[in-house]
Amino acid sequence: MRGTTEVEDLLRRHAPQVLGALVRRYGHFDAAEDAVQEALLAAARQWPAKGVPDNPRGWLIKVASRRLVDALRAEESRRLREEKAAALTPRDAFTAPPPGAGRAPSEDDTLSLLFLCCHPDLSPAGQIALTLRAVGGLTTAEIARAYLVPEATMAQRISRAKQRVRGMGFGRPDHWEERLPAVLHTLYLIFNEGYTATSGTALQRAGLAREAIRLTRTVHRLLPEDGEVSGLLALMLLTDARRAARTGPYGELVPLDEQDRDRWDRAAIGEGVALVTEALTRGPAGPYALRAAIAAVHDEAPSAEATDWAEILGLYDVLVLRVPGPVERLNRTVAVAMVHGPGTALAELDRLEGVSAAGHRLDAVRAHLLERAGDTAGARAAYASAAGQTLSLPERRYLEARAARLRP
Repeated sequence: MRGTTEVEDLLRRHAPQVLGALVRRYGHFDAAEDAVQEALLAAARQWPAKGVPDNPRGWLIKVASRRLVDALRAEESRRLREEKAAALTPRDAFTAPPPGAGRAPSEDDTLSLLFLCCHPDLSPAGQIALTLRAVGGLTTAEIARAYLVPEATMAQRISRAKQRVRGMGFGRPDHWEERLPAVLHTLYLIFNEGYTATSGTALQRAGLAREAIRLTRTVHRLLPEDGEVSGLLALMLLTDARRAARTGPYGELVPLDEQDRDRWDRAAIGEGVALVTEALTRGPAGPYALRAAIAAVHDEAPSAEATDWAEILGLYDVLVLRVPGPVERLNRTVAVAMVHGPGTALAELDRLEGVSAAGHRLDAVRAHLLERAGDTAGARAAYASAAGQTLSLPERRYLEARAARLRP
């Protein structure tokens, strides 16, 4: 019998393949996605108690297919009877494997889903939201938190996107390179949710991060000469290399400067450094390559004290010119503090506009800078404020512990 967390990881890994199987067989993306969600809920209720079936993907496809067929029949009963048979006829020879039987897919349906969700007829926000839902397996609430919008707003966005892709052909599009920016940004968001969960009791959702890396490797195989694809894969590898050292024995958050670097994955770091080095030689560095270069400086430093913060600050200076987002500018202020002192960084932080969109990170960075500047009371209040804003239990406990440590 497997635990709830292991079952959740298993379901998330199989969800895109199950959805791909249904869409390929029946079409009706929106109805298929709903059917898969129902099958996932059924599995989440049954598997922890009754055990995982021998062929979990086959089980999910069978259950989801039944739900989808029932839904299609109910819909068709309200329409002309002669359209019913056509709606239930498979579009091609793809057949779902029965429970207990294995089958190697002829192509990566997950990647086909990825490009379908990033169809150019969708808005960029719709592309990313739908992909996070259908391919990444995130809930609507999780996606809403990632975008800092109300859950109802995100639900409407996903619903509109599903309606837009209804009836569109399933498979690899002819000009899928045009969808690459949305695809890369989506994969980046999926990885970030896996590396640092926006909510819940666990800091990381390793299965989601691994899925983002797997999909990015697939895109890299298709476009090995693209510097931003290489940069994104490098960024994921260099960041995920620290995963084992990011939490303590009880799941508590361990900050970067306190991590045991012997636990970092040196093979992943070596691969990531090679990828970003290659990407930087191909011309002007894009945002993902710059982020990967920053991660490489951290990973190659033998200790926190030996980190080349001047180089990191220089890279952030270039990055914020390309992507002047709130997270990038906040991270730059940390580098400013390490190079020029916390006073200079706090002055820059006060001049920044729009960083409130970064959520609890704004107060967390301010608290860090105030603590370095010796303002104990200000740092304690900022840590407490940040703790009250995050929905991640490990982050909240970490911030509360920092605040408690500064009490008189």
